[in-house]
Amino acid sequence: MRRLLGDALRTLWPRGEELHGPLPPLLLALTVATGLVDAVSYLALGHVFVANMTGNVVFLGFALAGDAEPSVLAPVASTAAFLLGALAGGRLGTRFAGHRARLLAAAAAGETALVAAALVTAAAAHGRVTPGVQYALIAFLGLAMGLQNAVARRLGVPDLTTTVLTLTLTGLAADSGPAGGEAPRPGRRVLSVAAMFLGALTGGSLVLAGHLVATLALTLALLAAVAAAAHRQRSADAAWVRPRP
Repeated sequence: MRRLLGDALRTLWPRGEELHGPLPPLLLALTVATGLVDAVSYLALGHVFVANMTGNVVFLGFALAGDAEPSVLAPVASTAAFLLGALAGGRLGTRFAGHRARLLAAAAAGETALVAAALVTAAAAHGRVTPGVQYALIAFLGLAMGLQNAVARRLGVPDLTTTVLTLTLTGLAADSGPAGGEAPRPGRRVLSVAAMFLGALTGGSLVLAGHLVATLALTLALLAAVAAAAHRQRSADAAWVRPRP
C-alpha cells in the first residue's frame, strides 16, 4: 500500500521528475476528458464511442448482424473521424518529434478548438440532438479523441494512454504480487483507471440530467487548462522534453 500511495503521489506531483516531467498529471487530466467525452457520445449521440474504437467495431458487428439498437452509420462515422484525428496527431508527432512539451501543447490546443466547435454546435441547438447535430458532434469529438490518442502514444508515458484501459487493468492484475510480478507503477495505473471513471461518472450524471452543453463546457475547460499548462513548458530544455527511446 505504501508503494502504491508513493507512486500515486509522484504521478500527481512529479517534482524533480527527470523522465517525464509534468506529463503524467497532464495526461491524467486528458483521461478525465476522455471519460466526459465518451459519456456524451454514448449517452447522447446514439450509443457510439468516439474514443473507444474497440466498442465501435463491436457495435458495427452487432448492427450488421441485425441488432436494431446500434446504427451502422454512427460507428462508421466515429471511426472515420477518429482515424483522421489520429492522422493529424501523427503529423504533429513528426513535426514536434524533438520536444514533447511542444507536441502536447499543439495537440491540446487542437483538441480545445474541436471541443469548442462541438460546444458551439450543441449550444446553438439548445442541447437538442437532431441527426445533423448528432453527426457534427461525432465528427468534432472523434477528431479530438483520435488526435489525443495518437499524441499520447507518441509521448510514450507508460500506463497513460488516456483513452484505453484494457492493458492498464491487465497490468494491474498480471504484474501484481499474487501473480508473482513486481507491480511497476501501481499508483499510476490506479489513477489512470480512477481518472477515466471520474470523467465517465461526472459526464454521465450531467448528460442524463439533460446538461449536454454543460458537459461539453466542462470538457472544454479541462482541455484548455492542459493546453495552457503545456504551453508554459514550450521553452523548457529539461531532459523530460526529449522523446523517449
